[in-house]
Amino acid sequence: MSKLTLSVDDRVVFRAKRYAKQHGVSVSEMVEAYLAAVAGSSFPVMRDTPILRSVRGSLAKADRTGYRKHLAAKYR
Repeated sequence: MSKLTLSVDDRVVFRAKRYAKQHGVSVSEMVEAYLAAVAGSSFPVMRDTPILRSVRGSLAKADRTGYRKHLAAKYR
């Protein structure tokens, strides 16, 4: 893992830290994910975020047939 020094406006840093805290990630993870995305990385960097963990498995018992019927009716 390499260390990187960036010059960023104080207001941007403040908002980034607030966003990171609200989403359960670090600013470093956000920057790494962004750099990986713009560099064309083929794998997601932020694989297991708290939000993802909280919803994982919630649709395992979902009524897929009913949902498909709903979509078919909606997009006729």
